Amino acid sequence: MAEAHKESYAPEVVADETKIDEPVAEATAPAAETEDTSLSAVESIAESNAEEGEDESLAERHDIPMQDYDALSMDQLHDELEKLMGNEKVMSVKEHVEEIRKAFYAKYNHFIEEKKDEYSHENNGDTTDFEYHFPLKNKFDTLYNQYRDKKNSHFKKVQGDLKGNLENRLAIIEELKNLTDGGESMKDALKQVTELRERWKNAGPIPRDKYNHVWNNFHFHIERFYDHLHLDREARDMDFKHNLEQKQKIITRVEELVKEEDINKAFRELQALHKIWKEEIGPVSRDHREEIWNRFSELTKQLHDKREALFAKSRELEEENLARKKDIIAQIDAIAAEKITAHSAWQGQIDRIEALREQFFKAGKVPIEVNEDTWAAFKNAVRNFNTVKNSFYKDIKKDQQDNLNRKLALVERANSLKDSEDFEATTQIMKQIQDEWKTIGHVPRKYSDTVWKDFKAACNHYFDRLHANRNEANKEEIDAFDKKKEYLDSMKDFELTGDHKTDLDAIKKHIENWKGMGRVPQARRHIEGKFNKILDALFDKLSLSKKETDMVKFSNRLEQMAEGDDTRRLENEQLFIMRKIDEIQAEIFQLENNIQFFSNAKGDNPFVKEVRKNIERHKDELKTWKDKLKQIRSMKQ
Repeated sequence: MAEAHKESYAPEVVADETKIDEPVAEATAPAAETEDTSLSAVESIAESNAEEGEDESLAERHDIPMQDYDALSMDQLHDELEKLMGNEKVMSVKEHVEEIRKAFYAKYNHFIEEKKDEYSHENNGDTTDFEYHFPLKNKFDTLYNQYRDKKNSHFKKVQGDLKGNLENRLAIIEELKNLTDGGESMKDALKQVTELRERWKNAGPIPRDKYNHVWNNFHFHIERFYDHLHLDREARDMDFKHNLEQKQKIITRVEELVKEEDINKAFRELQALHKIWKEEIGPVSRDHREEIWNRFSELTKQLHDKREALFAKSRELEEENLARKKDIIAQIDAIAAEKITAHSAWQGQIDRIEALREQFFKAGKVPIEVNEDTWAAFKNAVRNFNTVKNSFYKDIKKDQQDNLNRKLALVERANSLKDSEDFEATTQIMKQIQDEWKTIGHVPRKYSDTVWKDFKAACNHYFDRLHANRNEANKEEIDAFDKKKEYLDSMKDFELTGDHKTDLDAIKKHIENWKGMGRVPQARRHIEGKFNKILDALFDKLSLSKKETDMVKFSNRLEQMAEGDDTRRLENEQLFIMRKIDEIQAEIFQLENNIQFFSNAKGDNPFVKEVRKNIERHKDELKTWKDKLKQIRSMKQ
C-alpha cells in the first residue's frame, strides 16, 4: 500500500474515545532528501486544511487583505475595525482584528505618554492627578468588545458541533470496518461504501487535532475494502479507473498552478485540491498509487518552494524596514542630544521629531520576533527627547509671565470696546484682538482659566450686541421682501398700451418702485430674479432696438449689484466685459486681415460683401460692450 504510506500515513495513537482498533501497515521512512521536502510541503498543507476544517470560515481570511496596520492612524484603525465588524464570519477576520488591536493600543499608549509628559511639564513634574479622556478609545473598546462577544458565541457553537461531527465520522469508520469484515455481496457492499463516502463528505468539521488521524483511518479502511474486492474485480477496476482520472485532472491543474504568477492564490487553490484528493476521491490501483502520489507530492513541493521564496523576499523587505526604523530611532536620539537654547529652535526640533514619528509609522512591518523590542526602543527615544524638551521649558516661566501680561492687556482693550456703537470699525478691531490672542503662548496655569473667562466675557458681550443690531437690520430686509413679494403679485395685471414711450416710462417706474422698497435678506435674493424675468418679458414686447433693450436690462442689473454691495460680482462683470471686448477686437482684426487677400476682387463679390457686413456687425457689438464697460466703471467710481 505505497500510496497509503505517502498520502495518508499511519493512524496515530489517540485517546480511548477516538481509538480505532484496526491495525495499519507501518509507514516506511522516505529514502531521499527530496522525498522529505515533498512530505514537508504536504504536511504543511495538511495542517492548514486541518485548521480550516475545524472552522470553514477561516478559509475566507485569505480573501481579506492584511494591511500594514502600523502605518494607519488611530482614526483609520477604528474605521477598519468597524468595517471588519460587518463581516458575519468572525473567525475569518480574527487575525486582522488582533493586528488592528495591537496597532491601536501601541499608538494610544504612546499618545497618552506624550500627554502625560506635557502635564508633567505644566505641573513641575507632578503627575499625581493626571487624567486624559480620549473618546476614540472608548469607541474602539466598544467595537472590539462587540467583536470578542461575537467570536466567543461563535466559538462555543463550533465546539458543540465539532464534537457531534467527530462522533458521526467515527461511527462511519466503524461501519466501513464492519462492512469490510462482513459477508455482504460485493454489489451491496459497493453500494453501501458509496453511501458511506457520501455521508463522510457531508459529515461536517471536526477538531483539528483529530482531523488527519480520523481521515487516515477512514482512507485506510477504504483502501482495505477495495483490496479485498476479489470477487468483483470489474466493479473495483472501474472505480479505480474513475479515481485515477480524477486525480490526473488534479495533477494537470497543479501543473498549471505552478506557473501561476499569483503564488498565494495558487497555493490556496492547491490547498483546496489536496482536500478534494483526500476527502472526495477514492483510491487507485496498487500499480498507480505510488507513481501518481509522487507526482502530486513533487508538484506540491515546487509550488511550496515558490511560496517559501516569496516569504523569504517578504522577510528581506521586513529586514529593510527594520534597518529603516533603527535609523529613525538613531536620528531621534541624535536630535535629543543636541543642545538647544531658544524656544524657536525647539519648535523646529519638535517638528523634526514629529516628521520622524510619521516616517516610523509608515516604514512598514519588521520581523515579528523583534517587533516589540523595536517599538520599545522607539518609545524610549521619543521619551528621552520629551524629557530634555520639558526640562528646557521648566526654565521659561518668565515667557509665560510675559504672555500673561500681553493677554491682560488684550482683556483691558476688549473691555474698553465692548460697548462701542461704531460696529463697522469696532468689529474688525475685535477680530484682530482675538487673532492676536491665539498667537500668544501659555500663561501660568493658576491664571489661565481666569484670564480666559474675562476675555471671553468681553468678546461675547460685544458680539451679542452686534448680532442684536444685525437682527434689527434684518427685520427691515424681511419687510422689504414682503413688500416686493406683494408687488410681484400686483404686476400680473400690468399690460402694455402699445405706445412705445408710455410703456417704457411705465416699466422704468416699476423699476424705481422696486428699488425704493430696499434690500431683501441674502437668503431670499431669488425674488430679484423673478422680477428680472418679468422685466425681460416686458422688454421683449417693446418695439425697442436690440441694443437699447440690452442696455436697459444691463443698467437694471448693475444697479441691483450696487444696491447689494456685491463688489465681487461687479468686479467679475467688468472682467467679463473686458474679455468680450478683446475677443471682438481680435475677431475684427482677423476679418480685416482676411479681406486684404481679396484686394483685387470686385466690390460686388458675394464673399467680400459678407465679410464687410460681418465686420460692421462686430463693430456695432463692440460699441455696445464698450458702452457697458464705461457704465460699470462710472458706477464703481
